[in-house]
Amino acid sequence: MPLINPHINFNGNAEEAFNFYQSVFGGTFARIVRFKDLASSGYQASAAEAEKIMHIALPIGGNILMGNDVPENMGRVNEMENRSKISISAASREEADRLFNGLSAGGSVEVPISDSPWGSYFGMFRDKYGIEWMVDHDPAYNGKV
Repeated sequence: MPLINPHINFNGNAEEAFNFYQSVFGGTFARIVRFKDLASSGYQASAAEAEKIMHIALPIGGNILMGNDVPENMGRVNEMENRSKISISAASREEADRLFNGLSAGGSVEVPISDSPWGSYFGMFRDKYGIEWMVDHDPAYNGKV
């Protein structure tokens, strides 16, 4: 079965955001590519963008969270206009609490984590980088969808 791996765009703070995500999820970055790493006769990164992230990947369980900084010549990402959320299926209530509390630190909670009307343990928030998340633990799935 194919995996779904979310990819997030940032306005120059992808590395900071991914270091934060790594502090919550743990793990090691599978790849970090900076714009300067792509330099060739056909492409030269500007001095302002050379150190910014062209691609970053953090394995989480069997999935990979990926992201990049959007080059300035492509315009800014509207960080308050995300039209999707990253959904985490936690293996336990304790894991759900840890992830919810860690990722929501400095952000804004939309739905506090608690027992939901549909039978799972659920919470929803926007992190301090404007990314929207849902954390869910459903004992019927035991962290697996």
